[in-house]
Amino acid sequence: LQLVESGGGLVQPGGSLRLSCVASGWSLNYFAIAWFRQAPGKEREGISCISNSGDITHYADSVKGRFTLTRDNAKNTVYLQMNSLKAEDTAAYYCAADAATWPGLGCTRESAEYGHWGQGTQVTVSS
Repeated sequence: LQLVESGGGLVQPGGSLRLSCVASGWSLNYFAIAWFRQAPGKEREGISCISNSGDITHYADSVKGRFTLTRDNAKNTVYLQMNSLKAEDTAAYYCAADAATWPGLGCTRESAEYGHWGQGTQVTVSS
């Protein structure tokens, strides 16, 4: 499974971006997907995840209400819609996938649980 992120860039505070994570090599139907971000000098943060069926999502408090994670398994793509962006959202963003299941959870934001990673896309929020 290969993952490729896109959609990052420079945006002003309050603006929006939509990140995409496109998978190849396997059908995404089998995988839960998570998004992580890491800013310079900071630990990696799991910001959102979505179950393989798309019916369960989890968000970190830092992005809840502003970010929305969806998936289109027919297109083998996951989307992270980011609204009301803040300077503190500036980071490299990574998508990750794993075929593991987490009974009762649907997905997890723990990076150690994911075996497949993309190369990342940079998001910079600045005026």
